[in-house]
Amino acid sequence: MKKRGIKPKNNINLKWNPKLAYVVGLITADGSLSRDGRHINFTSKDLQLIKLFKKCLKLRVSIGKKAREKETEKKYFQVQFGNVIFYRWLVDLGLFPNKSRTIEGLKIPDKYFFDFLRGYFDGDGCIYSYWDPRWHSSYMFYLEFTSASHNFLVWLQKIIKKLTKVEGRIVPAHRSFQLRFAKKNTRIVFDKMFYTEKLPCLKRKLSKAKKIFFTDINHK
Repeated sequence: MKKRGIKPKNNINLKWNPKLAYVVGLITADGSLSRDGRHINFTSKDLQLIKLFKKCLKLRVSIGKKAREKETEKKYFQVQFGNVIFYRWLVDLGLFPNKSRTIEGLKIPDKYFFDFLRGYFDGDGCIYSYWDPRWHSSYMFYLEFTSASHNFLVWLQKIIKKLTKVEGRIVPAHRSFQLRFAKKNTRIVFDKMFYTEKLPCLKRKLSKAKKIFFTDINHK
């Protein structure tokens, strides 16, 4: 009789919920899967985001620091942990090692898509504003999602349009692409991502967005 191998352990709840969907968004933006079929890494310049990632997954791993590419200064925070079951679950969603330029659509339930999108926004998204003197000092603001994979942004564009009737525009950027939403459409997508209070999110980005929307309201 053959001996059975050791069954992989899993302490992560893989039933879809807002926190799990948010974490998948973070991993899609700034995470990576090792080629060993076991380890997941999440890296960010923002320590709050690293701590939030750990909290959502209830991880008890230490936070390290690393340098990126040709840099020598270790200015990025990171957590790395091994979990075969979670790794395989992520692969089933459509994630894989070295995904940056080749990732496409993921299997995200519509119910939790905007939690996922909020995580992706905190990792690889931004919101910004400026005064445009060409249009009588018009106040402009935009919401952007960045990726090195054009196909991934096409997928994001398609799902956002299906769920909100809003269609963003994909534009080329330095070594990447951006899915961009202007003013009114920015607010529609943003309100979908932040549909209630006390959701997991990067506080500084939420605070920046609130200031932008407050300025817009007072300018009208």
